[in-house]
Amino acid sequence: MPKPPNNQPAPGRNKLETVEPIGKRVLVRKDEDKKQTKSGIHLPDKIEIPTLTGRVVAISAQVERDQDYPIRQYDRVLFNPKHAIPVDFEGDNRLFVIPVEDVVAVFRAESAE
Repeated sequence: MPKPPNNQPAPGRNKLETVEPIGKRVLVRKDEDKKQTKSGIHLPDKIEIPTLTGRVVAISAQVERDQDYPIRQYDRVLFNPKHAIPVDFEGDNRLFVIPVEDVVAVFRAESAE
């Protein structure tokens, strides 16, 4: 059996996969859905409050170079899920590729000066 080229893994070996967004998109890991209301009422498993926040996992090169989008990896963001594309990459299905225009806010910690 011939060996694969040096830049390709041998057949049957596990390889580490990553997801890299392309164009003006970011990859976000959605926060867990809430199972309890602010007033302390526990919700049944089938009823959850939809969460529109998440952590940026990866940013496309185009967004990273664009000064109009102050989004960085690991930022916590608020996003519109209408155009979010789920990524079936992990068992929990919390990864989404989102157009950068659908990121509506970035949470920042205030620095004490």
